[in-house]
Amino acid sequence: MDFVAIDFETAIGQDSICAVGIATVEGGEIVEEWHRLIKPPGNAYSWRTTQVHGLTSTDTAGAPEFPEVYPEIKKRIMGRKVVAHNEAFDRNALRKTMLSHSLDYGELLLPEPWECTMRLYRQKGVRPCDLASLSGRFSIELNHHEAMSDARACAKLYLKFHAERGASRI
Repeated sequence: MDFVAIDFETAIGQDSICAVGIATVEGGEIVEEWHRLIKPPGNAYSWRTTQVHGLTSTDTAGAPEFPEVYPEIKKRIMGRKVVAHNEAFDRNALRKTMLSHSLDYGELLLPEPWECTMRLYRQKGVRPCDLASLSGRFSIELNHHEAMSDARACAKLYLKFHAERGASRI
């Protein structure tokens, strides 16, 4: 099973990515983790997003802006199966941030929609389906709203879902 699990944190709106975490899974194992802080436009944050993830303009003052980080993101996700928890948020954050920097989302050749661990577990009848609750339920370590930790937990949830699904077919 090969895929990438991704998580974005935003500073103000969905077009203001301030952190990314990507867990690359090959053969059912996490083989690489990659995380970057990103300076959002104007290095501005809303109090609400800072309350959620704890990042401030001080954290990203020396960070690269999105266009500088994008080639690394592209290298890791282009043409791959992408998994996120609440994929609509993460997919839209990437799409809108790319648009605001005149980058072509279509060049990534990603399936639409992405795979979504929240949707998969909800369809299975598991409640609540937020990342923290699912991580706790399955003893997955999580530093919630830290992009790399969220991406790693998402990867593990996706692997667990498919392992259980495969076992139930035997």
